Parts: sequence; structure tokens; C-alpha cells
Amino acid sequence: MTKTIDARGLSCPQPVLMFLEAVKSPEDTQFEVLVDTEASRENVSRAAESRNCRVTDIQETGDEYHLTIVRKT
Repeated sequence: MTKTIDARGLSCPQPVLMFLEAVKSPEDTQFEVLVDTEASRENVSRAAESRNCRVTDIQETGDEYHLTIVRKT
């Protein structure tokens, strides 16, 4: 199941905390994270790696980033 996390407009560490809360759920195996700063993109990516996940795709549209994150199996 895919969980969408819309953290646009939020400053760090809020996007990271939202991702870390979502990754606690064992049902969700893929996450779509929306952020609007480069710092949030980098911090969420690092948090994903620290939680046995990997960023499989990053789409940049204007000032927004769409990260696709999956759990490592």
C-alpha cells in the first residue's frame, strides 16, 4: 500500500517527523512524500535510508519535490 505524505509548506524537522511516523505502520510499503525545499528533500531522503528504506525516484516540479520511497526487502 502507498502512503502519501504532503509536507509542503512545512519547515524541517516536520517533514522528517511526518515520514518517521508514517514508516511505523507495517502495512505501508511505499511512500510518496511531497516537500517544497531542498533541505527537506535531503533530510527526508536521509531519514528513509536510516529506516531501511530507499528513495527510488525524485521528481522536481518548480519549487516542489516528489519523493518515491520504498521499504527495502
